[in-house]
Amino acid sequence: MDLKLAHEEFERGITHTGFHYTMSLIKRKYKLGIIYCLMMNGPTRYNELKRRLEAATFRSLTNSLKELEADGLISRKEYSQISPKVEYDLTEKGKSMTPFLELLCDWGCEHMPKEK
Repeated sequence: MDLKLAHEEFERGITHTGFHYTMSLIKRKYKLGIIYCLMMNGPTRYNELKRRLEAATFRSLTNSLKELEADGLISRKEYSQISPKVEYDLTEKGKSMTPFLELLCDWGCEHMPKEK
């Protein structure tokens, strides 16, 4: 994005910026974690997401998944079989966040305290 355009948006107030829109999509506690897990693993079942997002409660994870699906960042695929199976995956819109997540990961690796 052009910095001049970003500044013009900011001058009208932060709620008019791309930053604010992005944050509105990912601000719930586990949303970025879910997107990251799906970026790393591809299609993933609910229990696998729950296992990887160690502290997530059933309610918070379920709500985050529903909101991400409603915002078009993930898709939910149900398989009709004897033992019901549901998988979540990134949509094209969700996959477009990959460069952003890679930058976050790079920054974290660079600034994470070194183990002793």
